[in-house]
Amino acid sequence: MQQNASFDYAVLRVVPRVDRGEFINAAVVVYCREKRYLDVRVRLDEARLRALWPDVDVALVWEHLGALERVCRGDVGAGPIAQLSESERFHWLTAPRSTILQPSPVHTGVCDGVEGLVERLAERLLG
Repeated sequence: MQQNASFDYAVLRVVPRVDRGEFINAAVVVYCREKRYLDVRVRLDEARLRALWPDVDVALVWEHLGALERVCRGDVGAGPIAQLSESERFHWLTAPRSTILQPSPVHTGVCDGVEGLVERLAERLLG
């Protein structure tokens, strides 16, 4: 029988104009210390993004989301931050920032296993 474990997650949002407070959920990052699990899923609705930001450089947004994915996964080509521990990478990814990619507050949950966890959260939070 699997034991329950707590996990933390945050949604990464594209914020076209910080002054308007509008955003589109674009990714979810999940961390479970007990299971040594850190993962991310990216789903960007380009049509919704263009509706809020007609002049958006979608390729640039994808580039930034890809960089966050590489950091999350510990890709050696993603620089020194990607070489940090899972916990340190999660906290770096979810640290408040005032760029076009911003994290939501960190939320906590309980799971009996991490298999499919990031996919379920992505389906619920990213549509």
